[in-house]
Amino acid sequence: MSQVHRLTQGGRLDRSQAITFTFNGQTYQGFKGDTLASALLANGVDVIGRSFKYSRPRGIVAAGAEEPNAIMQIGATEATQVPNVRATQQALYPGLVAASTNGWPSVNNDLMGILGKVGGKMMPPGFYYKTFMYPQNLWMTYEKYIRKAAGLGRAPTQVDPDTYDNFNQHCDVLVVGGGAAGLAAALAAGRSGARVILADEQEEFGGSLLDSRERLDGAPAADWAAKAVAELQGLDNVVLLPRATVNGYHDHNFLTIHERLTDHLGDRAPHGQVRQRLHRVRATRVVLATGAHERPLVYGNNDLPGNMVAGAVSTYIRRYAVAPGQRLVLSTNNDYAYRVALDWLEAGRQVVAVADARPNPRGAWVEEVRKRGVRVMGGTAVSEARGNTRVTGAKIATIDLTAFRTLGGGEWLDCDLIATSGGYSPVVHLASHLGGRPQWREDIQAFVPGPAPQKRVCAGGVNGVFALGDVLADGFEAGATAAAEAGAKVVSGELPQAEFRQEDPSLALFQVPHDKPSSRAPKQFVDLQNDVTAAGIELACREGFESIEHVKRYTAMGFGTDQGKLGNINGLAIAARVQSKAIPEVGTTMFRPNYTPITFGAIAGRHCGHLFEPKRYTALHAWHLKQGALFEDVGQWKRPWYFPKAGEDLHAAVNRECLAVRRSVGLLDASTLGKIDIQGKDAREFLNRVYTNAWTKLDIGKARYGLMCKEDGMVFDDGVTACLADNHFLMTTTTGGAARVFEWLELYHQTEWPELEVYFTSVTDHWATLTLSGPNSRKLLAKLTDIDLDNAAFPFMAWKEGQVGGVPARVFRISFTGELSYEINVPANYAMGVLEQVVAAGKEFDLTPYGTETMHVLRAEKGFIIIGQDTDGSVTPQDLGMGWAVSLNKSFSFIGKRGMHRVDCVRENRKQLVGLKPLDARDVLPEGAQLVFERNQPIPMDMVGHVTSSYHSATLGYGFAMAMVKGGLGRMGQTVYAPLADGRYIAAEIVSPVFYDPKGERQNVA
Repeated sequence: MSQVHRLTQGGRLDRSQAITFTFNGQTYQGFKGDTLASALLANGVDVIGRSFKYSRPRGIVAAGAEEPNAIMQIGATEATQVPNVRATQQALYPGLVAASTNGWPSVNNDLMGILGKVGGKMMPPGFYYKTFMYPQNLWMTYEKYIRKAAGLGRAPTQVDPDTYDNFNQHCDVLVVGGGAAGLAAALAAGRSGARVILADEQEEFGGSLLDSRERLDGAPAADWAAKAVAELQGLDNVVLLPRATVNGYHDHNFLTIHERLTDHLGDRAPHGQVRQRLHRVRATRVVLATGAHERPLVYGNNDLPGNMVAGAVSTYIRRYAVAPGQRLVLSTNNDYAYRVALDWLEAGRQVVAVADARPNPRGAWVEEVRKRGVRVMGGTAVSEARGNTRVTGAKIATIDLTAFRTLGGGEWLDCDLIATSGGYSPVVHLASHLGGRPQWREDIQAFVPGPAPQKRVCAGGVNGVFALGDVLADGFEAGATAAAEAGAKVVSGELPQAEFRQEDPSLALFQVPHDKPSSRAPKQFVDLQNDVTAAGIELACREGFESIEHVKRYTAMGFGTDQGKLGNINGLAIAARVQSKAIPEVGTTMFRPNYTPITFGAIAGRHCGHLFEPKRYTALHAWHLKQGALFEDVGQWKRPWYFPKAGEDLHAAVNRECLAVRRSVGLLDASTLGKIDIQGKDAREFLNRVYTNAWTKLDIGKARYGLMCKEDGMVFDDGVTACLADNHFLMTTTTGGAARVFEWLELYHQTEWPELEVYFTSVTDHWATLTLSGPNSRKLLAKLTDIDLDNAAFPFMAWKEGQVGGVPARVFRISFTGELSYEINVPANYAMGVLEQVVAAGKEFDLTPYGTETMHVLRAEKGFIIIGQDTDGSVTPQDLGMGWAVSLNKSFSFIGKRGMHRVDCVRENRKQLVGLKPLDARDVLPEGAQLVFERNQPIPMDMVGHVTSSYHSATLGYGFAMAMVKGGLGRMGQTVYAPLADGRYIAAEIVSPVFYDPKGERQNVA
């Protein structure tokens, strides 16, 4: 297809560089400087997608971020696919491949399109809620097909090959928007010496100046924009960010900027170059110069391809040399829209008529249009468009806005393009992100930013200032003010002179009356992206949804990526009319980040793969590999899971490892346990406050098991802490909880008890831990150390310093298996050498390495809990039968004391930790299985608990489990049942959770 709508002259294009691209499988051509949208219009592509709800044909409406229809799937390969890209914001590049996100088998012949013809009655607001409620067993089916029909982009299924990153930046002044006001503000702030960042979402700075008919100092406005950008580029204190959308305005002047670095290059981008970057900026002051969006009018069939916002038509003509049609009808309520008629005429096209809602418009541009022979029809508006997949005609009606009705039958005019302008809506989205409520201005029939807690100033269109000379002055003043408030010296400067143009006031017009009620007239769309009609808003109000936030949710107005850019004010006005209220009484919906969509890649930056969650290896990892270990992830650590021998599966290997520990001696790499060095004169007092038990009298050389609870009294972490000196302790934590506990300690020290002199150092990586466990562990260790291991000298829960294998070591007599055990801690750099000596000395005792799976079985046989497996954030120490670890007599209340005494935490029938012994010794209960007391209950059954840990024990000779059961400690000997998915059940007896050596004789052996 040739570029049927391309003008032979004009535009900001490089016509020497023709670009070939593909849309919906068909090849087209454009030029460097085009957007995908302008290139599609140039090639006469009318239908670019199907609508969200009714599958109606849709064309391009706007030219920027406000575009509701041209949402594309971009990417030549599956891995490089990017969903939901606005064609108006995607620069054309060679080889670009784009596709519509909706329409089957094609956008031109969509089988779902029948809904567009009958959908008004079949799918009113609330349709999904009212229709797909029952039966419940079909919800998954409903969701599948509703999502398929929703017209949303498809996430790629392959790994993204592109690179993304994040920047943290600070500046004195952040200017948001690179149009006339933004450039003036940046010049004022930049000349003062302040550190300035200027960000704009378009490919080049200048905003509306790039397609303006107006002149500055007698020259085209774009010339001044180029000079301003050149000056800013020469200032070392100014950073310019084109293709950068400020997406979020957060507390304390923290803003996020989504910069698209190579999206305009596509596959031509240098290999490894960052594709997108997320700037996280902390600004002393912010200048919001975000401009305004032109509002379309609401009338019948206003969604047909060929209905466009008036200003967008001028943008395509003047910036991209595209006139998307031949015969134009303009419908407006203001003077500024008349520039479209002038631009259209200068492009060699015909303006059929201008329908102006004002009875007798007389502005300068109005008169110029009249002088060129164009028919200007006062007191009228386009009330309906005609056509199938493209506009073929417009109905001009005389309107009475006071009575909200048409006068007479109207007049049909042949045309292929309808441009409308209902005024301008300041882009208040960022100003609203922190909760600042916009304020209504009757003189411009729009909302402007209201007072807000941010240290910011608004300028230009967002401030309700529209005349070019006033916009420049407002922007310059805002930049100077922001720089001064940031501490910079204000520098004065000359601004260019803008031509004065006489304008008549605009007229409040949002929805054009039709000769039929809205519910019977052709669909009058308010929110084109979400298929929200005027009739839908009227229905929502009639059904009792008076709050505009409720109307929004009932109809979907302003949802999704649209955020109400084009339709919100029109929707508010319709709701106000139906409720007989003024627009400010109805108010506006709250806008939220992100202003436009942002890729997950940019959010994550380089925090993906090993940089997101680095793999951590112990100092003994190489040895584990040589022994054939299989690994599992525990936190970020790679821990040996089990050590299979030839022909062994998991169960066989674990059985062998368990028996080796129980009968002789096993070796576990426990280096991953969190280790926190705690020092300071108040260290003991601090431990008293964070642990549930008492630490005041713990002697040097001793260790104690402790529980930590959150404020609500629920168990948070556990571990053993040893007293190294009176003001020096070594705390161990769970592997996965080490970082969490360290942050917890710092949080409480810094915010609650800063008066305590205590210091924390994470030493997890400093020490490697080799655990010897089993009846022969003392004999083995005695061959390698100078420490006296006699029970009297080195009892259970004590620690000693000495040499192990010739290396300085700390040895702790602690047991997580219930056997005689020693934890050997040596500096990590010496660990491999010590391990080799341990292994050599252990041959005499058939030393067996074991992994985490065996450790889990051994500890469960003893009834020892694992935080996060046997607890879930809703378990108190008493629920675990560990009230012995709670001291209520401490002088200072520990964290969680009050929480665990809440009514709910002391009520009867709470879930409590018990053991379960299947009645059939061959059974192993599934972990996570729900438990019931009566197996023959109808569904839904009365669940009384769940299995937390479950294993087969080679030592015990049967399966066993730990579980949380309602009132479990008082139900010893009773039977519970675990219903299985296949209809069977497993019966088990409630027993003590300590299955092995209940008196602890083996770990305390002399």
